[in-house]
Amino acid sequence: MIDYLPLIENALKENMPNGDFYEQVLIDSMNYSLSAGGKRIRPVLLLEFCRLCKGDVNASLPYACAVEMVHTYSLIHDDLPCMDDDDYRRGKPSNHKVFGEDIAVLAGDALQSRAYEIMLSHENAEKIGFENAVNASYTLAKYSGTLGMVGGQVIDINSEGKKAPIEVLQQMDYKKTAGLIIASCAMGCICAGAKEEYINAAKEYAENIGIAFQIVDDILDVTANENELGKPVGSDMENEKSTYVSLLGLNRCRELVDEMTNRAIDALSVFEEDTKSLCDFALSLAKRNK
Repeated sequence: MIDYLPLIENALKENMPNGDFYEQVLIDSMNYSLSAGGKRIRPVLLLEFCRLCKGDVNASLPYACAVEMVHTYSLIHDDLPCMDDDDYRRGKPSNHKVFGEDIAVLAGDALQSRAYEIMLSHENAEKIGFENAVNASYTLAKYSGTLGMVGGQVIDINSEGKKAPIEVLQQMDYKKTAGLIIASCAMGCICAGAKEEYINAAKEYAENIGIAFQIVDDILDVTANENELGKPVGSDMENEKSTYVSLLGLNRCRELVDEMTNRAIDALSVFEEDTKSLCDFALSLAKRNK
């Protein structure tokens, strides 16, 4: 896959606001989490699907940044004491441990607002076409909001301490884990002005790799070495949490990962451009050990 990371990192810096002294702590908090690292999987996928659809990758960069800002805001809020209560993120203290809960909440809010400010600015919308800009923004809102990522988090909260059936687990992971990945892949096609056939294929690819990713997570929680994984293992079992493994067993989970990975790869057959990097990416997620 093309190395999009330098483009993304530069664009993220360029698209952050400059404020007065009074807002500086908020901007510092936003930057703290946005620059904390990570593989930038979602913006990379957006740009790669834009390329597949013969769009202008540079013109789509603001939309890639918007996805990463929404993803980052969700991580800030996930770490809060009222949610997952995590003190560390990617080896660094969580945002609220550095800036306090109040500023952390506001930093998440501001990153979400900034994402839409960037996507709907006249300058950026003009570059990809105003209709495409609206459709891309709508797609991100749909998959990150009430019936998307946020809704998935609510299902997760309401399922704590309960033996959730497989149907609930699938809905939660479709919304919470796969939602932003689906949005990213679809937005790449939309930014390029691609036809519906390509957008639907991108969504099919994204849904399958997103759910497969979560199933692999559940498998690793049972089978991985803690040092290898880089985080505690067996926590799902200790918390009596419903997972794909607890409901379906290891062998069926491994079969499902293979089936979904194959479906993701098959979905790419409609594209005329080379899809090898996306095929390899799907396979790498299926075979990961951390």
